[in-house]
Amino acid sequence: MMMEVEWPSCLDEYEKLVIRMNTPRVVIDNGACSTATLVKVDSARRYGNLLEAVQILTDLNLSIKKAYVSSDGRWFMDVFHVTDKNGEKLTDESVISYLEQSLGMTNYRSSEGFNGATTALELTGTDRVGLLSEVFAVLADLQCDVVEAKVWTHSGRIASLIYVKDCNSGSPIEDRQKIDIIVARLRSVLKGDNDIRSAKTSVSMAVTHPERRLHQMMFADRDYERKPIFKSNANNSPAVTVQNCTERGYSVVYVQCKDRTKLLFDVIFTLTDMEYVVFHATINTAEERAYLEFYIRHSDGTPISSEAERQRVIQCLKAAIQRRASEGVKLELCTTDRPGLLADVTRTFRENGLNVTRAEISTTDDMVLNTFYVTDAIGSAADPKIIESVRQRIGLSNLIVKELPSSYHQTIEKEEQTHGVGGAVLFTLGSMVRRNLYNLGLIKSCS
Repeated sequence: MMMEVEWPSCLDEYEKLVIRMNTPRVVIDNGACSTATLVKVDSARRYGNLLEAVQILTDLNLSIKKAYVSSDGRWFMDVFHVTDKNGEKLTDESVISYLEQSLGMTNYRSSEGFNGATTALELTGTDRVGLLSEVFAVLADLQCDVVEAKVWTHSGRIASLIYVKDCNSGSPIEDRQKIDIIVARLRSVLKGDNDIRSAKTSVSMAVTHPERRLHQMMFADRDYERKPIFKSNANNSPAVTVQNCTERGYSVVYVQCKDRTKLLFDVIFTLTDMEYVVFHATINTAEERAYLEFYIRHSDGTPISSEAERQRVIQCLKAAIQRRASEGVKLELCTTDRPGLLADVTRTFRENGLNVTRAEISTTDDMVLNTFYVTDAIGSAADPKIIESVRQRIGLSNLIVKELPSSYHQTIEKEEQTHGVGGAVLFTLGSMVRRNLYNLGLIKSCS
């Protein structure tokens, strides 16, 4: 289907033509593919509009299974094969209508975030076990109610965007003296004993997409130059190569990694923020792997010109992919909101040696829906018995295990294979792991 345009009667045919040429044409097709909905956008190429299209799709939590980007002079066509969170075609008419309207705009501005209704705090510094607990404790002590927050960690660094309001009035915090106190207290917590120079705390006035802002904060912190503190799963490490196609004047970027939601957004944003323009691209996914190919140039029309620049692109893309690829146990907290709730929950994590590697905090009316990814203190998979103990303290019905890292499943598979050889001791250990997973409600039987 294609969005119809109603023209004001005062416009002449030439004005209509100019508007039509500069307004993206959107077609949403549920018949061309048996497994996905095709979303087609074509218009005059404008710097950044590919990112806007991808951002609209990812803001709706749609999965991009395939995509083709093609430019011909000043015109472009982007084709996306998308599914909903259940892996099905799009059937919700309200979602389809929203896509038609949003993708058909010449300038898209996300409504996500609480700018205007809250005060936005930006924090960067050295990550450590319990840091998030200290941050939320300070905010609770200063009568700040956390409405929403996003926290990312990568290579030993942490970036957080926290939206707060005054606990008493329910309004944004506008008192300059109180803001200065909040910033100073949080900066002191972030500095700790070993981050005197790079810890930063500020109040953000700009209306920016939260996840784009987190990428920008990490990029400004130069996390891509830092060596990872914890060992990551080699199977989940992205492979990135960059080559020059001299006969066509492009640089070609190849990315292969584990597929996940919002992967394309992270890659496209990084290229856009580094002032590269994507002219052609092919994205494909198969068996939980993603294969991405981009033909890019600088915004001035030139390809990558040096080995140092090539290495920097590789480093930045790897960092952008890994920031969101948490390996920890995914915990979901759903309960009634109350003052100090986040401080209490994250303190429980800290007291049990759990490190929060990523978090998403949201509040609707008087209910909270918070997601935490946790590991042990050295970045390895958390002990199931510790997870169970934390759940009992916080409330078994309030804190649910939603997803286990791949290392859990790999451990069980290895134990089952070894048992076939006759390892009685390993069989006992495997039984213990299965029993713990059964107690967490993640397998149906521990036999």
